[in-house]
Amino acid sequence: MHARSTTIQARPDAIDDGVAHVRDVVMPAILDMSGCVGLSMLADRQSGRCIVTTAWEDETAMRASAHAAGRLRDEAAKIFGGQPQVDEWEIAMLHRDHRASAGACARVTWLRLDPDQLDRVTDVFSEAVLPAVSELDGFCSASLLLDRSTSRCVGSVAYDSMDAMRRSTQRADEIRASVVRDLGAERLDIGEFELAIAHLRVPEMA
Repeated sequence: MHARSTTIQARPDAIDDGVAHVRDVVMPAILDMSGCVGLSMLADRQSGRCIVTTAWEDETAMRASAHAAGRLRDEAAKIFGGQPQVDEWEIAMLHRDHRASAGACARVTWLRLDPDQLDRVTDVFSEAVLPAVSELDGFCSASLLLDRSTSRCVGSVAYDSMDAMRRSTQRADEIRASVVRDLGAERLDIGEFELAIAHLRVPEMA
């Protein structure tokens, strides 16, 4: 499984229109493409950072969609009022305790690893991170994406509500610090987002 993420630094006052456009225009078009297995969207209404991620059965399907997806991306960027940044990922792991409902949120962590740790990070996420975050109140799902070309990974943990996510902060910080130490990773960024659209059909990969 592979994924393409588009990050846009949107105007905060354009986010509602952007979410509606992704939901009503982009998502139906993307889901109609061969090999697509879903779309999700994260939004930080304070900073304006929005991330739309599409998931694909394999790299071939993702590559074949590039031209058509690019047109949709350009149209959406005009509505959001920002320039898109595109990244492509391998979906290394996904576990869903239950499907997200209205009000769900996610905390996302970006790391850079030594290349020789890229395969090990999946084991660490599955064997250490997932059991720990699964015990947190309001836990909904977790995923891990890898970009082997840049030695980066992205871990995302979704919660049923913003309150649940905020209550998890101290424990999540402890888990993250342990992983960073264990892998000798560089922490690039952390973000907290509203899960504005959750329409992924990616199967269990834990």
